[in-house]
Amino acid sequence: MPTMPKSLFWTRTDTAGSEHALLDDGRGLTARGTLTAVDPVPYTCRYQLATDPEWVTTRVEVEVEGSGWLRSVRLERAGDRWRVTTGEQGDLDAALRAAGHPPTGLAGTDDPDRLTEALDVDLGGSPLFNALPVRRLGLPRATADTPHRIAVAWVLVPSLMVVPAEQVYTPLGPGRVRFTSDTFTADVDLDAEGYVMRYPGLAERVDPR
Repeated sequence: MPTMPKSLFWTRTDTAGSEHALLDDGRGLTARGTLTAVDPVPYTCRYQLATDPEWVTTRVEVEVEGSGWLRSVRLERAGDRWRVTTGEQGDLDAALRAAGHPPTGLAGTDDPDRLTEALDVDLGGSPLFNALPVRRLGLPRATADTPHRIAVAWVLVPSLMVVPAEQVYTPLGPGRVRFTSDTFTADVDLDAEGYVMRYPGLAERVDPR
């Protein structure tokens, strides 16, 4: 496994947890990372991500593990379609019920064709994945207050259900972009390379001193 030249770390602000991403963005993005969180049940999420040179996502592999259960999903772009494969061990629904939460749906999707328009994948709880449309659309240099509406393949965590979603990214000037999905809106602070520094209600970057 090759080493990565860059490392980014975020602490979650919505719950106890964190994300550590190792990445190479010299020609597109190659990354692997780990997320941890305690809600709705304690879990560790490991992912690998690859894009083409234009930052269009080509492959995402995710594995989520908790006490007594493990789920995985792989999304691979094949031409203009997504191929989605899943795996499961143990019983996530039993862990959710024990914690007082309703059961969740199955990992993956029953209709990959619903994801056809998605050029980006959004992994729930991960600020790294916001960089995908930011860099692909060139938002750090884009005209302010011009909304960019995109389709994404949204991977829910910890269930790993994959659902189509519409999101809007609106540049607000240097170092800031407004993210909108349904009724949710957040003004996200970015560094000079387009990676999240502060995502209100989700995470904040921790940089080495």
